[in-house]
Amino acid sequence: MIHKLALSLWQGTVILLFQPGEEVGTGAKKMVEAGVVNNVEAIFGFHVTVILPTGVVGSRAGPLLAGCGFFEAVITGKGGHAAIPQSSVDPVVAASSVVLALQNLVSREADPLDSQVVTVTRFRGGGAFNVIPDSVTIGGTFRCFSNDGFMLLKRRIEEVIVAQSAVHRCAAAVDFHAGGRPLLAPTINSAGLHAHFEAVATEMLGAGGVRGAMEPCMGSEDFAAFSEAVPGSHFYFVGIRNEAAGSVHDAHSPHFLVDEGALPYGAAMHASLAMTYLQRRHGRVDSHEEL
Repeated sequence: MIHKLALSLWQGTVILLFQPGEEVGTGAKKMVEAGVVNNVEAIFGFHVTVILPTGVVGSRAGPLLAGCGFFEAVITGKGGHAAIPQSSVDPVVAASSVVLALQNLVSREADPLDSQVVTVTRFRGGGAFNVIPDSVTIGGTFRCFSNDGFMLLKRRIEEVIVAQSAVHRCAAAVDFHAGGRPLLAPTINSAGLHAHFEAVATEMLGAGGVRGAMEPCMGSEDFAAFSEAVPGSHFYFVGIRNEAAGSVHDAHSPHFLVDEGALPYGAAMHASLAMTYLQRRHGRVDSHEEL
């Protein structure tokens, strides 16, 4: 009887993806390449967050998470003694100029309504106080909410690094895949699936348990690889903030602690999104379209 009831309610196919390599940004891409989302018409994903309290879920239509890229540049000059800089080609000065010039990409070239970030986080060169090094290595990250803006920013980062280095008589080589890191596209939610998310979440948690217009975040998710491969996609957040349980630290903090009381909310929400989608989208169907 229970089996027959389940068959009458579950109309379609659901695929559960247990993705490896999320933090290094390669897991979703490899799963797409392996064909696991072939014939899938809609996909849902979520992440926990201490921004929202336990029992609350949130998301938004359109851009939710930024596209993310990393860059590493080796700026090469000619080393020598610090007391006779005229005999050297100083890559430290060149690299310093590059770091300053990169800040203009966001403040002077980007549309103020298309939020972008370029941050240099690494500057390494030399090992002695009295020696100008042969080269300096800099690196960092860049973020953007639109695909076009993201690719333009990537191109301009390389142009600025190479050109500014040349001004100081240095050569530069830029690598956007250092350490095997991929470029991650922005996570952009389908408006239709977001409306579905809000309806399901409101029915389950009540209006007070849903944040349907969250602010976009400059963090990134390789869920975007699924979004690019599937016609409809939606990513959302499940709140785990619970001060009494000590669940107050961000996911990347060494003190991160999950409020296990949030687990039923996440499980029920994810299952309901899939089941309700199939019921509303297909009704009783015999096709093999998958979710």
